[in-house]
Amino acid sequence: MSDTNVSAPKSAPAASARAWPKLAAAAVVVALGVAAARHYGAFDLLTIGNIDRLDAWFRGFGLWAPALFVGVWVLACVFFLPGLPITLVGALIFGPVRGSIYSAIGATVGATAAFLVGRYAARGMVEGLLAGNQRLRAIDDGVRTQGWRMLMITRLVPIFPFNAQNYVYGLTQISLPVYVIVSFLCMLPGCLAFNFAAGSIRAGQFGRFFLYLAVAAVLFVALSLVPGWLKKRYQTGA
Repeated sequence: MSDTNVSAPKSAPAASARAWPKLAAAAVVVALGVAAARHYGAFDLLTIGNIDRLDAWFRGFGLWAPALFVGVWVLACVFFLPGLPITLVGALIFGPVRGSIYSAIGATVGATAAFLVGRYAARGMVEGLLAGNQRLRAIDDGVRTQGWRMLMITRLVPIFPFNAQNYVYGLTQISLPVYVIVSFLCMLPGCLAFNFAAGSIRAGQFGRFFLYLAVAAVLFVALSLVPGWLKKRYQTGA
């Protein structure tokens, strides 16, 4: 993947003024989504302690259940809600394989939504967020020097707040296609690890329980080695 895919976002005052209608429209859509979720009891159900009720609730939507789950992810990314409980719930409801796929898709779509809000609709808010956090400012500096590799690092190494970095990347020079592709590929290993760990709880069969745990353990070990590999690869000029 070439760094030539990184392009500077437009920041003209006229474009900023035209962004307000888009922000208002996005806020209306999100508000309607939140109202619908409250009406159907999604927020009350979305806890691991209610897993049986959650399972029945999602099954009630039939083929629409995965889309609903992705929608919950989008709301979480836009409104700075923690993603780990959603990941675990997805694994317990859909199983580790489908749960991993749905969480990876949901996290990517949600991260992309926050990215677009940060780039086109709420630049002032995100600039304030960026100014007050040294780690987030490092993202902007890293994109200038490393390009898409900085995105890979922040997705694989969980030292940057996930929801905040989604908005911050909207202010960087990284292009939308690169952001979407790298985010999905680099978030997928973590999704798999947590989903297989949580999926072992409802594995049912004794052998499958240990298989899921073994897969999760291998993935967690592999992910723990990533920071050292990245440091050696990009800080020593290897």
